[in-house]
Amino acid sequence: MNENERRQESVQQQKAKIRRRYQGIDSEKIHVIPVTVSQPDFDDDRTPKRVAVYARVSTGDPRQTSSYELQKNYYESQVEKHPNWTLVSIYADEGLSGTSTQKRKEFNRMIEDCKAGKIDLILTKSISRFARNYVDCGQIVRELMDLNPPVGVRFESENLFTLKMQGEMQLMMFSGIAQEESRIKSNAMNASIEMRFGSGIFLTPPLLGYDQNEDGNLIINEKEAKIVRLIFFFYLYGYTCQQIADTLTQLGCRTKRGNAVWSAGSILGVLRNERHCGAVRARKTFTPNYLNHKSRKNCGDRLSYFTEDHHEPIIAPEDYFAVQKLLSNAKYGGRGILPELHTVADGSLQGFVAVNPRWAGFEAADYREASMRVCGPPMNPESAGIEAQPGDFDLRGFEVARAQFFQVIGMPCVTISAKGVHFNRVCIQKLNEARFVELLVHPGRKSMAVRPAEEKARHGLRWVRLAGNGRWMSRMISGAAFIPTLYQLFGWTAEYKYCIKGICCRSTEGAVLLFHWEDAEILIPDSVVGDAGRRLLRSPARRAVAAFPASWANSVGDAWYVHGRIQDTMDGCGIRQLMSPAGPPAGSNDRNYTESDAITGGIRSLIPQVQREGAADGG
Repeated sequence: MNENERRQESVQQQKAKIRRRYQGIDSEKIHVIPVTVSQPDFDDDRTPKRVAVYARVSTGDPRQTSSYELQKNYYESQVEKHPNWTLVSIYADEGLSGTSTQKRKEFNRMIEDCKAGKIDLILTKSISRFARNYVDCGQIVRELMDLNPPVGVRFESENLFTLKMQGEMQLMMFSGIAQEESRIKSNAMNASIEMRFGSGIFLTPPLLGYDQNEDGNLIINEKEAKIVRLIFFFYLYGYTCQQIADTLTQLGCRTKRGNAVWSAGSILGVLRNERHCGAVRARKTFTPNYLNHKSRKNCGDRLSYFTEDHHEPIIAPEDYFAVQKLLSNAKYGGRGILPELHTVADGSLQGFVAVNPRWAGFEAADYREASMRVCGPPMNPESAGIEAQPGDFDLRGFEVARAQFFQVIGMPCVTISAKGVHFNRVCIQKLNEARFVELLVHPGRKSMAVRPAEEKARHGLRWVRLAGNGRWMSRMISGAAFIPTLYQLFGWTAEYKYCIKGICCRSTEGAVLLFHWEDAEILIPDSVVGDAGRRLLRSPARRAVAAFPASWANSVGDAWYVHGRIQDTMDGCGIRQLMSPAGPPAGSNDRNYTESDAITGGIRSLIPQVQREGAADGG
């Protein structure tokens, strides 16, 4: 017998054994033990049941109180009709959505009582009252069914009892429908909000300093408005949010909700709310998921709406926007009244604006305006009408090659990225190893200057560190407060690094480094270029691909005479002063926001008023 035949015989023997095993035995020898515990039945009144009722209304509108009372009265009478039923409690949530169970305290308390063995049956109006979330509904019902003894849920509208075997499939179908209804309602509500906001009809939630008239319009509450003014004046004066909160608590002032204790968060909410200056911005947040109701800040994800002069302001718009700039700079150590940009008024650096290293509130337009106040609008070198002088070679049509195309080891170089500013060792040597420097920019000339500064100078930056060998080496300057503004001013892309080669200008006063940001070499990170780009373009010594502006494609540099005009502008430092101090531009003292003296007077006037009114409220 070969191998195949032996294998076949073995298979047949196994099948024969299985057939003999399943022939069974004589049924007369088997004794069947009957069921002694009956399956739960909703309609069975013989078994005592401890009954809980769950009721929910989705909004806190007083008009929905009737819905809650009707549910409550109905189920109380239902329990009374069954002599063996005992009402444990009526669990009710008001003003909460059914798409999530996280905030429904009464619902969660009821489930905990079920797990503790206090409840046998739950009565509720419908699946949508119990849960609109398909997953939550199925999970909770299964948990209740797995308890010992199991807890059943009776849904009146669907005529469904979960402890019946055929109930689970129906439950899943109806809960899915309830969830879809919730999604449709959410979309309809969002569409309604969009139409309201687009027509200038804004929501008016309770706001400190205002009451609402019968039409829902904001009307100043003068008693509360004094507290709002005091908060803004305190912050303009230099108080922190926590200091303001502590002061208002001591003065006995009350929040809009009547709380006697203030927090830094509540103060920040007042300072950030544009409605105090008469404007309205709608759709600051949105809810991307209708199931979990978690709101997110609207950073351009949805349409937003803004209007000015919507209602009577408590705070002048200029003061409000001044406070917003102070708030945006608080994390950088900004304190006190808003600073001003300082500009060099004369000398070779006339029109250069000192970069404020600790104030993020300034924008590119602020630097341009500050520079133009001193030197006027920029002049285009190419339109200057430069001509060859008699006896000189006519070099029109010739170009001066850019330094970026050469390996110039001894040139000053600065690398700027979103993380910080880093100068090479040559820069430190050129400025005689100064410990601190000042950065200045000239928007018209598209230039950045670096010059030595005193340690305690207003705009001083530490740019060196002491290495182990005793030499001063360059250190990264963290510029979270000003680098985004430089990128905006220079027209750069936030994801890229930029490397600029510069020149050193000297006079009897000292030395200054000058960089022309249009000549920047662009360093594109590997993550942007991709694998193919790295293989083709990147040099082994670098972690990024070097690129140059598209405007350089058809030239090797600037025209000879244009280069001469730029160089005269940047390199004529031996003629005039290099270290002229930067100060506020002429006319910058004409500030629109409240002056410090007026702020001080306002605080002194308001404190006794709010203190008297706070004492009256407390009494």
